[in-house]
Amino acid sequence: MRVAAIDCGTNSIRLLIADVTIEGEISLTDVVRRMTVVRLGEGVDKTGEFSEAALERTFAAVDDYASLIRRHQVEAVRFVATSASRDVSNREAFVDGVRQRLRTVFPDFSGPEVIRGSEEAGLSFAGASSLLDWDPERKVLVVDLGGGSTEFVLGTCEGVEHAISTDMGSVRFTERHMRSDPPQETECSMATFETLSFLEDVAQVIPLHETQTVIGVAGTITTVTAHALKLEDYDSEAIHGAELSLDTIQQSVDQLVHSTRDQRSAMPFMHPGRVDVIGAGGLIWGTILEYLNKITEGRVSSAITSENDILDGIAMRIAADRTHSGKARLVQAEPSAAAETTEGGAGE
Repeated sequence: MRVAAIDCGTNSIRLLIADVTIEGEISLTDVVRRMTVVRLGEGVDKTGEFSEAALERTFAAVDDYASLIRRHQVEAVRFVATSASRDVSNREAFVDGVRQRLRTVFPDFSGPEVIRGSEEAGLSFAGASSLLDWDPERKVLVVDLGGGSTEFVLGTCEGVEHAISTDMGSVRFTERHMRSDPPQETECSMATFETLSFLEDVAQVIPLHETQTVIGVAGTITTVTAHALKLEDYDSEAIHGAELSLDTIQQSVDQLVHSTRDQRSAMPFMHPGRVDVIGAGGLIWGTILEYLNKITEGRVSSAITSENDILDGIAMRIAADRTHSGKARLVQAEPSAAAETTEGGAGE
């Protein structure tokens, strides 16, 4: 089966076309993996609605993805919209525009699904945790740090036990706090304070102190990892599965936060669409890890980065729904020689 998964977030929209095989476990082989920064959530934190310019950028990307889906003869598609699309006043304009474009390929396409944060968290967990060789007793926390929201999901090999979505993200916090170039210490302090406030609320819902392994996904975290690895280019293979000490991560976060936008732009692994928001995103990630280190009394001393995330989870769910294999676990197969990819890595 060939499936297409589309994830539309606050900062970027991404497409995964994959061939799926199921022999007890779900195996995905990438055919196309594409990411486009459209900044759909630009200004949403202030205005409560999508701007016309943001919708035009997003629809242009959907047109491109529809062409790829047609060319690669996809059999099933699912389009998921996350944080920025949940609360805006003009959500129907977005939904109608996407439906119109994808119906040129799938006449029965019902439209994008604006999913709840809890479902987003579960899809992210399914994708991200696929890189682990599971210890049945291991408690794994997946952190999906996006542009408008951050999801925290705690679970084991049996699945999700606790999940919560929070309204903090790289785009939202850049617009709310980090206006200077480079950010001033007062701006960083305000962003840190708000992050810690969110974490205290998360800890009331999720037993974060039980965390044994942390996996981070999405563009902020993959970019911080690329910096920590001192990559000369964005290299998904080097980033995926990389486990770094908290000290190493924090050093990269500090450098990214306090760099100017021109300095960030010159970094060879940096996607242009992340230049202005990576400071806020990095600060959130560093603060989360410091908090986890403290609340677990030092047990969390490193973090793993995964390139598998909600996109892979969406593709898995399509396959499971079509074959009634809801308990199947993802095995990431090697990309085919003809697989098409674009630089920049995971979205947010």
